[in-house]
Amino acid sequence: MSNIKAFSEDREIFVSIKFSHDKEIQELNKEHLGKDFPTDVLSFTMGEQRDDGSLYLGDIIINIDQAKRQAKEYGNSLEKELAELAEHGVLHLLGVHHDGDGK
Repeated sequence: MSNIKAFSEDREIFVSIKFSHDKEIQELNKEHLGKDFPTDVLSFTMGEQRDDGSLYLGDIIINIDQAKRQAKEYGNSLEKELAELAEHGVLHLLGVHHDGDGK
């Protein structure tokens, strides 16, 4: 089942969002994607059907340190930048990826 199709069904869908910092997200980026640098957001798709019929879509990890830098660079408030990164993470969980991601 595609992740987008999951939203057309009548069930609850959950995601986990964790706020992290440069050091931890760099370690995760290196471990899971082979990229040895901090990034702004990582998403890990789970797509697990839970016993109650709900779907655990996946995990989103947002780097607060990078969000602060980007907010300043883009002229956003920190809250707006965090919201945009959460949205970005959800899009990845739904299968929307960057050009060149190989997905």
